[in-house]
Amino acid sequence: MAASDPKNTAELLQRISKDLARMRVLLVDRHTSARNTLRIILSNLGVTAVHNAGTAAEVLRQVKSFAFDIILTDYHLDDGRDGQQLLEELRQKHLISLSTVYMVITAERGYHNVVSVAELAPDDYLIKPFTADQLQSRLVKSIYKKQFFERVFAHLDKGAFAEALVACDKLLGKEDLFLYDILRFKGEILNTLGRHEDAKAVFQQILDHAVVPWARMGLAIAKRGLDELADAEELGTSIIEDFPEFLAAYDFVASVREEMGKLEEAQMALLKASEMSPNNSLRQRMVGDVAVRNNDLATAERAYGKVLERHRGSSLRIIDDYTNLTRVMLDKGNTDGAKMVTQELRRDWRGNKQGELAALIMDSLCLDKQGEPAKAKQALEKALVLHSSLQSDDAQKEFSQKIAVDLAHACLAAGDDESAKQILSKVAAENHEDRSMIAQIQGVFSKTGKEEAGQSLLAKVGKEIVDLNNRGVLAARSGDLDTSVQMLIEAADRVPNLQFLVNATKAIFTLLDRRGWNEPMGQRGIRYLQMAQAKDMNNVKVIAAREFYHQVARKYGIEVVPIGGVRGPGEKGG
Repeated sequence: MAASDPKNTAELLQRISKDLARMRVLLVDRHTSARNTLRIILSNLGVTAVHNAGTAAEVLRQVKSFAFDIILTDYHLDDGRDGQQLLEELRQKHLISLSTVYMVITAERGYHNVVSVAELAPDDYLIKPFTADQLQSRLVKSIYKKQFFERVFAHLDKGAFAEALVACDKLLGKEDLFLYDILRFKGEILNTLGRHEDAKAVFQQILDHAVVPWARMGLAIAKRGLDELADAEELGTSIIEDFPEFLAAYDFVASVREEMGKLEEAQMALLKASEMSPNNSLRQRMVGDVAVRNNDLATAERAYGKVLERHRGSSLRIIDDYTNLTRVMLDKGNTDGAKMVTQELRRDWRGNKQGELAALIMDSLCLDKQGEPAKAKQALEKALVLHSSLQSDDAQKEFSQKIAVDLAHACLAAGDDESAKQILSKVAAENHEDRSMIAQIQGVFSKTGKEEAGQSLLAKVGKEIVDLNNRGVLAARSGDLDTSVQMLIEAADRVPNLQFLVNATKAIFTLLDRRGWNEPMGQRGIRYLQMAQAKDMNNVKVIAAREFYHQVARKYGIEVVPIGGVRGPGEKGG
């Protein structure tokens, strides 16, 4: 029988009062007086371990040194950044755990800002002015909920989805207040694990009793996982119609439409969401990528420009943000604008070899566009030398595949077809399932008037991948596990694409599961898994491979290496 639901703040406070004194809180606000007011409110709750920060940089420094239970942040920060950008950075860099209460305090009442903050789903946000009682009530409820789901969050932080699912089941019947939350977590985890039929049943159970957009979204994701794309699109569209501010539905519908080849309709869905929440950098980047494939260069330029603007001064900025914008400007014929962005790239990434490489490549493409082939070739030669040195440096060899395609573009423009084909063959092989990357390769051949050469190269790469994969799979089916493992290892080393990395990982841990743990082989499997996760952390195949690794490691009492989980204080980032 379920425990009685807590009815008010006083009852919740009584349940968590002993824990409050042990909690560590970070107050983020430009104004000392505002932080002092919050400190007094917290002290009345029994919270004494309180840290202060006025800038995003100071927050990042502190979260790397301490594990915070609660972060209360004003919307506007001292360095021109905001609480939404800060939360995005903390989550994407895995600097805070799911059990950390993150609350935004803001005087912003504008529609776009409110929607943007709400979309990132902080645990709560308060509109100024507010009373001490209001803050305490909202904070106590958030803390209580975090504690209730503590075990689920701990497993999810480590990427241990199967264990998180077990933890969810153990919570059923313990607290009616959180029944739908438990079912939501359970359904989402099942979808993540690729158990879409089970997920459908969970979300349908919810929808039989409540009309909530997230349950319909979970059902739509399950349908997509079962390749019921038309049904998934229809359900996603119905969510948009009935709950127009549920922005995740727009992204979902866009991704399904892209999978169906309906690129213009995919772009329309993303643009609608971007109009309501213009500060979501990840979505703006998706808008840019799809717009480029639709040859809508004006939209792509605006979207990529917004990403660069939002990430300026942030650890989330990447070199691709600069080159994406430069590439579009060149395609529009705006060489002066492209050169200005390249200068910004060179300045912001001074001392970074990959940044220097990207700037040299863009220099070459700009000069070629300006009709200066000799100068373009000089920049290209410098880029090729630097590229070669990076390839021989294990710490530097992994860099943006988009920039590698740009290097090949510069080679084709300069008449160095052989170097271009070597680069593009490697990129195509390692990204053969990435529609956007293949489209960029095709675009490079098209821009240089060599469409047939491009088609031939992609067809050849595709055949080699199929042949490589089939050899390992056939060996496995014949029961020759040792030969299969060796072939799949060779395939992953030769062509480290997602498919081969996952196949090699699974083969290695199958061998260890049957023969016993072997440390060198286990480390190789972990390395392939890390490489696969770097390509697509949320891919169902990658998650399944990670779950299998966890299962085998536990079987032999081997400590599981956290792969992509939340970092503890003092741990270095990858």
